[in-house]
Amino acid sequence: MSDSISEPPYDRVWNFSAGPSTLPVSVLEEVQRDLLNYKGHGMSVLEMSHRSKIYGQIISEAEATLRRVLSVPDNYSIIFLQGGGTGEFAASYLNLFASTAVREKQRKLGRQLSCDYLVTGSWSKGGLQEVQRLGGKPNVVLNGVVSAESGNVAYNSLPPVSEWKLGKPEETAFVYYCENETIHGVETPSDLVVDAVDPSVPIICDMSSNMLSRPVDIKRFGAIVAGAQKNMGPAGVTIAIVRKDLLERDDDPEAIRNLPSVLDWLYFDRAGSMPHTPPTFSIYVCGLVFKWVEKQGIEALYELREARSSLVYGEIDAHPEFFRGGVDTRYRSAMNIVFNLPTPELEAKFIAEAAEHNMVQLKGHRSLGGIRISLYNAVPLDGAKKFVSFMKQFYTQNHQ
Repeated sequence: MSDSISEPPYDRVWNFSAGPSTLPVSVLEEVQRDLLNYKGHGMSVLEMSHRSKIYGQIISEAEATLRRVLSVPDNYSIIFLQGGGTGEFAASYLNLFASTAVREKQRKLGRQLSCDYLVTGSWSKGGLQEVQRLGGKPNVVLNGVVSAESGNVAYNSLPPVSEWKLGKPEETAFVYYCENETIHGVETPSDLVVDAVDPSVPIICDMSSNMLSRPVDIKRFGAIVAGAQKNMGPAGVTIAIVRKDLLERDDDPEAIRNLPSVLDWLYFDRAGSMPHTPPTFSIYVCGLVFKWVEKQGIEALYELREARSSLVYGEIDAHPEFFRGGVDTRYRSAMNIVFNLPTPELEAKFIAEAAEHNMVQLKGHRSLGGIRISLYNAVPLDGAKKFVSFMKQFYTQNHQ
């Protein structure tokens, strides 16, 4: 392995987990310094009342920093929630159908509005299935692509926009898609979706795994939801950025009859994200990560994400018969890179030998197998360099 690559400090490994994932070392150091006695207040954040003035400052500062980093407009609320992306599958549908805008549109139509779903992998498929479970009327705009070889659906590309089956705007409550599919390694460019959708239809986007990795034009979305445990902090907190007109409701109790309080965006927004005890420590760490992102600069992090992924994809493309990456090059994820080797035995050997070189969490998702390397914000360029150096060595020793 190359001597020019710096190893992680504190005898840490190169953690390429898909989530929960690696955090910036400087953030962990600050957490460690303040763990027993936060800023001289005599207690840990872990012990702190969420109703205290100190914690009120922590959560307010976290929200303000995220708003600055992403240039979130004033007509959007930032809400700290729980329940992960799975919770937001239901929350997105239930909150939109409780909104005055959607209810008035549905009354005008005289029948139930449909919901457009772009199914590009396992997570967007989960969102579709949740809405079906709740009695929604989903319209599948696309469902991966059909393999020319097997005739089966494959989540490794997107059909051309001309083949998308978007619903009529006047009959559609919202469009939902997951921008980065961590399992299949597919990342959908936001402009591709936003440009295809009628501006009158709000777009709900799950950005759990690529949030804060590049600039986002927030105002083009109705709502953005994201679990924190990929790019924003530890597990336990989910963030929703919601256009405020979609939080408006009339006084009809039927609007929220099927909307549990724990999934109710407006309920949380009115209470400053704290109608009950929030995941205080997770939000605190997220706030530190937001400050770290602000210091790095979102444009710089975008350049870093492209540099990291280009290194790995370059090696995959150099030996496609050995490193078998099946994702369409137009939609390859910069966050989660998936590939197979010629045999399962070689894949097991690759993972085992990588661990000997201090690189862990490289096993592909249980539904697909293979190899998966996740390159989130806190992975420095040297992490990608180390992995590519190992790829080169493994190829030399094992290809035939």
